[in-house]
Amino acid sequence: MTSTPARTSALPAPEEKAAHVRRMFTSIAPRYDLLNHVLSLNIDKVWRRRAVDRLDWERVPDGTYLDNCTGTLDLAVELAKRSHFRGRVVGSDFTFAMLARGTDKVARLPIEPLCADALALPLPDASFDGASVGFGVRNLMDLDAGLREMARVLRPGARLVVLEFTTPRWQPFRALYFFYFMRVLPLVGRMISRHGSAYSYLPESVLQFPEPPELAARMEAAGFRGVQWRTLSGGIAALHWGVRR
Repeated sequence: MTSTPARTSALPAPEEKAAHVRRMFTSIAPRYDLLNHVLSLNIDKVWRRRAVDRLDWERVPDGTYLDNCTGTLDLAVELAKRSHFRGRVVGSDFTFAMLARGTDKVARLPIEPLCADALALPLPDASFDGASVGFGVRNLMDLDAGLREMARVLRPGARLVVLEFTTPRWQPFRALYFFYFMRVLPLVGRMISRHGSAYSYLPESVLQFPEPPELAARMEAAGFRGVQWRTLSGGIAALHWGVRR
């Protein structure tokens, strides 16, 4: 049996999580994209392509799609730039500074940034033909409420794709990964972002997040059917997808 390395928690109390996450992302927004690419060795770009591949947007190429917890809009851009995509994408995030950093990316693209809370989206019921969320559900104050809210705004038969970090299970890769994830990543993240705890919060929030089978079960409970998942890059990340009942 593998064990989780001992650590000092950098996670906020549950009731403080939303405010903590907003402050943190506001602070690191100027260097967020750079750190994503540096710390992942650019693999994050591949993961986003895989997420859009699973969205089944070709079913309604002129439809309306939601990219929830969109951050600096990279996942929304990946969809909007797809050949034959003729619809529009609403990129929603509750941190205005993150959206502002992504505005230059969406020029002449059918993307509408929206500053909104993922737990209370100001959007009509059954108004989207698909939805994605990349590295965002882990930061929600209430995961199950967030999944239900995404189900609410999706049309029946529309697909949700969730891209999120997880941890590799097989050795010796797991040990090497934990050394990087718990020691190297926080150090480099602090140096570049100039934020004292954001890149300690990242690995600790991943370790606290449900493993892929549990997340799949919670998606089912929130209103999705046919939920499937697969790991990426040796188990560093996982893709989940399911269809709104």
